[in-house]
Amino acid sequence: MILTCPSCETQYFADDSTIGDSGRSVKCAACTHTWHVQPEGAIPRQPAELATAGAHAAYRLRLREKRQRRSNLTAISIWLIMAILFISIVTSAVVFRNQLVNFWPESARAYKLVGLDVNRFGLDFADIDAKRTFEGTQPILIINGTVRNTSEQDQPRSDVRVGLRDERGAEITSVRTALDVDALAPGQMAQFQTRLEDPPVEAFELELSFIRTDGRAAPDPQIGPSISAADR
Repeated sequence: MILTCPSCETQYFADDSTIGDSGRSVKCAACTHTWHVQPEGAIPRQPAELATAGAHAAYRLRLREKRQRRSNLTAISIWLIMAILFISIVTSAVVFRNQLVNFWPESARAYKLVGLDVNRFGLDFADIDAKRTFEGTQPILIINGTVRNTSEQDQPRSDVRVGLRDERGAEITSVRTALDVDALAPGQMAQFQTRLEDPPVEAFELELSFIRTDGRAAPDPQIGPSISAADR
């Protein structure tokens, strides 16, 4: 077989039998370079330093892949935790909105913008009736109604504010009346009645709201029924 020095490209002729089955190292007589020669037809053997370098590269590749998987898992876990926290906060803000508005009344405006009703006091009106009548020649407006505790806890007594509005929605006058109970248990109802002498003729409808005894008012009044115009 013909040997070619990889350094200076000097060629030599060598008997195949001198190479052996596993190959041998030869030295160039011209430049003294030494290299490993394998028999013809054999797969060239990778030098030891190249094999080592390939092992190191494979190890670094596996290490990078492991770190990438760990980083991806960490990122997914963080996003999942953030999503759970966000959903929990939003759910709590919706479910406990009445309690939140009770502590932070300004938030009622935000709930109203997104179309969510809030009941700051846990109380609601029902069976509202307004009737004009006369006592002799004295015109009287009598307003009856029911207040119900719609929350799941006892509610302290709140006064009822009744505003009279004209047909354009402008308030003309108002009157405040107290409930006949000190507190309302969950689901409990209480009656109230307001008697207004010489009510304004232009009064058209009612606006009802609650006022706590500490002076706090409900953020959103409830519009009551129209006042019958038959007896105006």
